[in-house]
Amino acid sequence: MKKILSFISNVSHFLNAISAFILAFMVLLTVADVVLRSMRSPILGTYEMVGLLGAIIISFSIPVTSWQRGHIKVDFLVLKLPSGARKIFNIVTRIIAIALFIVIGWNIVLLGMDLKKAGEVTPTRHIPYYPVLYSIGFCCFFQCLVLIADIVKVIRGEYE
Repeated sequence: MKKILSFISNVSHFLNAISAFILAFMVLLTVADVVLRSMRSPILGTYEMVGLLGAIIISFSIPVTSWQRGHIKVDFLVLKLPSGARKIFNIVTRIIAIALFIVIGWNIVLLGMDLKKAGEVTPTRHIPYYPVLYSIGFCCFFQCLVLIADIVKVIRGEYE
């Protein structure tokens, strides 16, 4: 079990590293566009590239944020519960979140398949949408593994 949890942690951190690299690229792209725009030579399609890259950045950073419990939570009521009730609450909320991410991931992949079939691309740079949607769907499904790992940690008493 420790190897599986380590694998999930490593992949989460790898996806976050990709997200950080893309964020740095996006900043450089934006700065270059602003500088070149002042010289009347903007980079075509910057707006759509920044939008696509932003979607990738957010989706690739969700698993590590969840793994490190870096999200905001208001748990003043949960902390007043006895330990057993807290465990049940944490497990139930993770199961609900798994169901949510499965539905979101599945629908995003279906949308990606539809856009691939239709040949949809961005208006200026003609970048296909489907690879971005597939990567977002992958991150949703991987988030389910992170949430399953959370359940394992709750059961083993390693979560709190």
